[in-house]
Amino acid sequence: MCGIVGLFLKDKSLEPELGRYLAAMLEVMTDRGPDSAGFAVYGDGRIGLTKITVRLPKGADATVLTDKVGDALATGISAAVRGSHVVLQVPEDRVEEALAAIATVEPGAAVTSVGNAMEVYKEVGLPADVAVAFGLPQMRGTHGIGHTRMATESAVTTDGAHPYSTGPDQCLVHNGSLSNHNLVRRRLIREGIDFRTENDTEVAAGFLSWRLREGDQLGDALEASLKELDGFFTFVVGTETGFGVLRDPIACKPAVMAETDRYVAFGSEYKALTVLPGIETARIFEPEPATVYFWDRAA
Repeated sequence: MCGIVGLFLKDKSLEPELGRYLAAMLEVMTDRGPDSAGFAVYGDGRIGLTKITVRLPKGADATVLTDKVGDALATGISAAVRGSHVVLQVPEDRVEEALAAIATVEPGAAVTSVGNAMEVYKEVGLPADVAVAFGLPQMRGTHGIGHTRMATESAVTTDGAHPYSTGPDQCLVHNGSLSNHNLVRRRLIREGIDFRTENDTEVAAGFLSWRLREGDQLGDALEASLKELDGFFTFVVGTETGFGVLRDPIACKPAVMAETDRYVAFGSEYKALTVLPGIETARIFEPEPATVYFWDRAA
């Protein structure tokens, strides 16, 4: 079943509250996905540095990982530990070296995201518990997306939780099911896109990453997914400067949006939006089938 939420802030004064609102929206979606949860938060990056968010295996030491990756790069790097994840900040021209070092130092680690602004966290458990474990209510940022999962077709694992990120500062959450994801996966592997799981949502994320790499704007990439990805779905996509929404041509999965002069918000159900300020005067609408919606801070 699953639940999706998204929040894009137009008003900078709300940025300190992004995490608090996103956490509340996720918790409201618990009955749509009590198995696991995850979220992506976009905050201020530092010029010349890239964030690498890493999920550590049980028992791993974040300090040891940080020190050894720093030694491999022959430079000091900073790290912030949040629950089972650690965010490393490395020079932007040393990212590939850092990723190779992480794989060598801690083979059981999983890189959940790479980007200037984006951090991705996900774990098994109730949405409220996952949010607290990572300190989501205290996070600030410009926009974020989240997902609560009910694993109806696969095991309840952290790897199966959303969001999925297959490109820098780009991630995707999904409610629905793709029927041709294995065919698309094989094609994308030939194009050099790597996958960690068998989840169809990761294939959707990889498809968008591939189209963006080939020169598409996000809107064009989403339009292409309507032709190439078969099934029923609602996508919410995060990028460094904005977020987009797309439903399949049938639009059988529930979706509702709200827009004010301070924010744009998405929820699988309206009740997820009721925690937001000024919702009583917001423009409430259901996104149309096969229609790309995108809001961008850079526009």
